[in-house]
Amino acid sequence: MGPPRDGGPELVLLHEGLGSVAQWRDFPARLGRPALVYSRQGYGTSSPVTVPRPLSYMHDEAAQLPAILAAEHVIEPILVGHSDGASIAIIAVGSGAVRARGLVLIAPHVFVEDISVASIAKARDAFIDISGSLRPKLARYHADVDGAFWGWNRAWLDPEFRIWNIEAYLPGIHVPTLVVQGSADEYGTLAQVEAIPNAERLIIDGAGHSPFRDPSVVAEIAVRIGRMAEAGRANSDS
Repeated sequence: MGPPRDGGPELVLLHEGLGSVAQWRDFPARLGRPALVYSRQGYGTSSPVTVPRPLSYMHDEAAQLPAILAAEHVIEPILVGHSDGASIAIIAVGSGAVRARGLVLIAPHVFVEDISVASIAKARDAFIDISGSLRPKLARYHADVDGAFWGWNRAWLDPEFRIWNIEAYLPGIHVPTLVVQGSADEYGTLAQVEAIPNAERLIIDGAGHSPFRDPSVVAEIAVRIGRMAEAGRANSDS
């Protein structure tokens, strides 16, 4: 998705815990750079996963990312992650597994908050409600909707997951970073943003968990990505 490769840095989009390629809609194409967009295992039309997923699933995804980039011949990308995808990006870059030119972290999680658990519990109740719309809606995007949902939901609601924390990876990030957060995000507070040092912050007043649905926010993100791309190109030329 996006323009053809031009020798500059490419984007790699990492979707949220219930996301897929299709659920990004036209967001990747509007960011102004060539982009690798894929559904992780268990999502979209990718192969199913075994449920329950290990509580280390985001670390596992980060560990797999270098092989995916190598297979697609993507070198030093700008990672654009949403929610779980943003957390995966933090782990991948902060651990040194992936060498990136920049990070765009949309509604990232770096630790577990009460608001996150409460909202995920509400999502569980909505999913099992046979008269509700959540399961049919997700089924339009995921071949194995139960695997996609429960793989995410049961991990987050496991009592042992309450100690999940990736703040230790933050000091290992030394690339330009943009954090985008809605002030009314039902899955996390501004404490997540405040925990990430040396990052540019874009706080969207009144927005929920997917602030990039707003075209004006997309435009702001695209501007920052353009700056990251130019900085990366300048560094390569020097």
